[in-house]
Amino acid sequence: MAELSRRGLLRAAALLPAAGAVGSTVGCGGNAGIVSLRPTVRVAVTWSAGELQAFRSVLNGLGPREYSVEMMPFGDDISTALGTRATGRPDVVLLPRPGLVADRLDALEPLPPTVAERWRYARIWDDLLFHRGPGNAGGRQPYGVPFKIAHKSAVWYRTDVFAAYGIEPPRSWSEWREINARLIRLGRTPLALAGGDGWALTDFFENVLLASARDTYDRLAAPSLPRPWTSPAVRRALRLLGRMWSPQGALAGGARRCMVLQFQDALLEVFRYGRAAMVVVPDFAELVINRFAADPSTVGVFTFPAVDGDDEDPVPGPHAPPVVVGGDVAVLAKPSNRHARDLVTRLATPTAPLPWINPDGGRGADSRSTSHGGGFIAAHLDTPMTEYSRRLRPLAERLARPAGRMLRFDLSDRVGPVGSTQGMFRVLQDFLENVGDGGTDRVSAAADDAARRLRGVEDRLIEDRDRGSGHG
Repeated sequence: MAELSRRGLLRAAALLPAAGAVGSTVGCGGNAGIVSLRPTVRVAVTWSAGELQAFRSVLNGLGPREYSVEMMPFGDDISTALGTRATGRPDVVLLPRPGLVADRLDALEPLPPTVAERWRYARIWDDLLFHRGPGNAGGRQPYGVPFKIAHKSAVWYRTDVFAAYGIEPPRSWSEWREINARLIRLGRTPLALAGGDGWALTDFFENVLLASARDTYDRLAAPSLPRPWTSPAVRRALRLLGRMWSPQGALAGGARRCMVLQFQDALLEVFRYGRAAMVVVPDFAELVINRFAADPSTVGVFTFPAVDGDDEDPVPGPHAPPVVVGGDVAVLAKPSNRHARDLVTRLATPTAPLPWINPDGGRGADSRSTSHGGGFIAAHLDTPMTEYSRRLRPLAERLARPAGRMLRFDLSDRVGPVGSTQGMFRVLQDFLENVGDGGTDRVSAAADDAARRLRGVEDRLIEDRDRGSGHG
C-alpha cells in the first residue's frame, strides 16, 4: 500500500485542531505523549510521518530538561513560521531552506555563544548562516545551526535489475544514457521521476548544470542581479536533461503520471512495485525504503556521474561528478528564551542525531527493523561515521571530506523566489510535460522557453523591488 505523499501528510497534520496532537509534547526523560505544565518550547518543522517520529526520538535522547517540547508541523508553509506573532508562535524553527535566514534576520536571534565557539561544520554553511545583525550591528554571527544535511546527488537503483543485465553504475552521463537506452530495449523502464514534488526536478537539473557549467552555477547562486538564466550553459543543461527524460519508455508511467508522482511514490515505483530501475532522490529516501522496500537486499545507491554531454551537446573537459547538498537548520525566533536557546545548543552536539541515524543503538545499521530511522546525514563533522548504514556511510563520508571543488549548495535555495513553487518548480514541471513521452524533437525549443521563463520570473521580481524602492 502506497504511503501518503509527504505534502498530503503535512497538510493533514496542519488541519488537526492542535499542533500538540500531531507532534506530541516531549518532556524530561523522553516520555512522549505526556502533557506537562512545565514551560514549553514550540518547534516548527516540515516533517511528518516517519521523519517526525524520528525527530521525536532525537528529542527523547537529549537528556533531562526542565521544559517540554511541542511540535508544530507547518508543512510547505514553514517559511511563514517566522512571521507568526500570535501567542502560539514557535520558539525554534527547523528551516529546510537555509537561504531564507539572510532574508529573515529581523525575526531571528543569533545562536548562543557556546554554539558559535564550538562550530564544527563544513565551510559551505558559513555564507548561508553567518551574518551581521539588523542594521549591521556587531560582527558576523551564526543565525542558524546546521542539523541535517541532504545529499542531493544520490541515485537509488535496483541492484537485481543491474545484475540481471550485467550493468554497472555509470561513471559518466553518456554511459547513463546508454544504460537507459539498453533498459528500454529490454522492456524495462529506467527512471521513476517525482515530478509532483518540484524540488526533485530542480535537484536533477542542478546536478546537470553544476557538472556541465560550474562557473554558470556559481553566477546563478550569487546575489547579484540579473542572473544568467538565458545563457548558453543553462540552455545546454536543459537540453541534456530533456534528452534524458524524453525517450518513449524512459519514465515510469510516462511524463503525465510523473507530473503527479510524489517523492515517496517514486521510491515505491522502484523498490516496491519494480516498475523502474532508478530514481534520483536524496539520502533521506532511506527512511521510506527501510519501511516499504519489497526486498531490502535489492537496494543500491550511486552518486551522480560526471556530465560529459552527448553528441549534440558535448561538454568540454575535464569532467568531475557534482555534489549538490541541501539541509535543515535550527533557528531561534525573536525574542528567544533560555529554554529555546538550550534546546538549540543540545541539537548542535555531534551525538544529538544518532537516534535518527541508527535507532538500533549500535545493533547494526543494516539489520534495523524499525521504520523510524535512517535516511539522515548529520551536518556536524564530528558525528561518528560508524553509525551510518552501509548505504549512507559513503555519502556521509563524501560530504564530510568532499573531493575537488564540485560541492555546492542547492541552487533553488540560493536564488530566492525564483527557486520557489512558482519559479523553478513550475518551469521544470512544464518542461517535463513538454518533452516527455517521445518529445525529443521538442527538447531544444522547450529548453529555450524554460530559460526565458526563469529569466522572466526574475525580471518581475526586479520590477517589484524597484517599484517598492521608488525607482523606475
